[in-house]
Amino acid sequence: MQSKSDFATKLLAGGFGCATAVLSAFCEDYGMDAKTAARLSCGLGGGCASGEVCGAASGAVLVIGFKYGQDTLGDAETKADCRARVKRFMEMFREQNGALTCRDLLECDTSTEEGFAIYLVKRETVCPALVKSAVGILEELL
Repeated sequence: MQSKSDFATKLLAGGFGCATAVLSAFCEDYGMDAKTAARLSCGLGGGCASGEVCGAASGAVLVIGFKYGQDTLGDAETKADCRARVKRFMEMFREQNGALTCRDLLECDTSTEEGFAIYLVKRETVCPALVKSAVGILEELL
């Protein structure tokens, strides 16, 4: 059986973004089909096309929310628990990778034409490790 990390990096190598790769590795565990996961997370790549929060981290936050998120109006306890889990994930991701934003992790601004061209090259060499990191942290925290 293929590991979640291997599955996610295979999706990344096949052309999906970091967020999609991470979310897709876990989606069926929580009742989401792969097509929905891909569409839901598609816009998160390249730090939401702005160089902000890494797509691998964003995909992981979706997984945490899907498993632990608030779904009942007024359920402040569940909301606080989910927030604490997201905060812990982000701390661990930053510790392992040195940053949270695509801009810092890839040393380019994905919101510019020049930066996006650099991103397309670096996503082949840098992003697989970030996806593996996000998946590994999730496996530890979930």
